[in-house]
Amino acid sequence: MSKKKRKTSQQSTTSNKGIEHDEALMTTGEHLEVLRRMLFRILGVAGTIAVVVFCMKDTIWKVLMAPSEWDFCTYRWIESAMRTIGVEFHFNEFHVNMIATDLSSQFMTHITTAVYLGVLGASPYILFELFLFISPALYENERKYSVQVAGIIYALFILGVLMSYFVLFPISFRFLGTYSVSARVVSNITLDSYISTFVSLTLVMGVVFQLPVIAFFLGKMGVVTSALLSKYRKHSFLIIMMVAAIITPPDIMTLILVAFPLYLLYEVSIRVVRLVE
Repeated sequence: MSKKKRKTSQQSTTSNKGIEHDEALMTTGEHLEVLRRMLFRILGVAGTIAVVVFCMKDTIWKVLMAPSEWDFCTYRWIESAMRTIGVEFHFNEFHVNMIATDLSSQFMTHITTAVYLGVLGASPYILFELFLFISPALYENERKYSVQVAGIIYALFILGVLMSYFVLFPISFRFLGTYSVSARVVSNITLDSYISTFVSLTLVMGVVFQLPVIAFFLGKMGVVTSALLSKYRKHSFLIIMMVAAIITPPDIMTLILVAFPLYLLYEVSIRVVRLVE
């Protein structure tokens, strides 16, 4: 083949590649259409899970109301741990009445709770859809990196949710529900108050448990260093104690149970930043 023909062939190949590349690029409208379809799929999955949760009323609400019982598993675990170290300790039995003050409050709370749990149950699928949406704009190494980060974020969020369900919320409910300024005052907790406190504490703990991820990104950007975090370890411990005191009832046991894992997360954050460096 002559040089002229080879040159013409190379130009034709380059031109075809350019056309394919232009065709692969999506317009703004096409991106919006992909986003719209993705949102519809997410709503469909979350809605389906919410409907299933709504129909499984007895089972779901038994799980949700379990932390309000005096014989919740956390109390039994603490008693067992105390017996292991040779200390005979038992939690006192308590009962807190729960009421609904509005005609439609139970039904509306049932619906909103089903929606919350539907979104929580669909969260792995939501992360998967978001990854599929942004992955075409990422390099191969960035895709692997984003998958690992998303997995760690989700795992830490679930740990925060479990921490709230098994430790923070039951102990908080026990203290606040049984606290009384006078024997003449009887506590009747509304269902709305119970669920709103449950959801807010769960979200707070899910966000707080993202501390190592936040430290990772701050370390990547050079905002913090492991030496800086180590230097202000004592100050951070005081801040953690203050945060734990804010989000927990004024009970020393609850304060310790919340502050201890938060401080461990801070120590993990130091190791994470050190690995980034």
